[in-house]
Amino acid sequence: MTRKTWFSLCLFFLLNGMSSFAAENEREPYDDRYCTSCHGTDGRGNEAVQAPRLAGMEPWYLQRQLENFRAGIRGAHPRDIEGIAMRAMAVKLSNRSIADIIEWVGSWETGPAEITIVGDASVGEILYGTCAACHGSNAEGNEAIAAPALAGQNDWYLITQLRNFMAGYRGTHPQDRYGAQMRTMVNGLGDVTGIIDVVSYINTLSGNQGSSRLIQN
Repeated sequence: MTRKTWFSLCLFFLLNGMSSFAAENEREPYDDRYCTSCHGTDGRGNEAVQAPRLAGMEPWYLQRQLENFRAGIRGAHPRDIEGIAMRAMAVKLSNRSIADIIEWVGSWETGPAEITIVGDASVGEILYGTCAACHGSNAEGNEAIAAPALAGQNDWYLITQLRNFMAGYRGTHPQDRYGAQMRTMVNGLGDVTGIIDVVSYINTLSGNQGSSRLIQN
């Protein structure tokens, strides 16, 4: 089964399961708690459908991304398969639902992410110097400038998103100010090898010291 077919089936069952939702003023917040269908029951991500870990994600960042998906600011590019699937889920969310999801996700236990890639972390450390200006020296994130934490996130997801920025699948919407900034910065990584190297270095930082399931790229 291809990834596209997987997404199509996932969307079919999820959308059919949600088709009986009542009007906005009659809905209960828990009706929209279907995140675990793709992101895992523990919120630690699902590589098969490129659904990242939500456990431990900053509430302000999660809110911005859900709102961006809902508004079509993210997930609109035809080559962003995962983003398109997420947009279909987010478009149904009310402000109340988003607030409820953020509170719900905030109650999940966090832990280190599994390491699945291998690159040259020493080269990645040099490349990360530019990233550190926004995301912090330990990839801990910086809410003041709206830069999320990178340490602790699934490495396969970071690679996919950096590739999307580099290819123009993400960060090109005129209202995606932070995405546009990321597109500019990611070009400094050069190519996919640079992406893998910098993510390999991020894997060495605090918050991402998980078990290894290395995949040679």
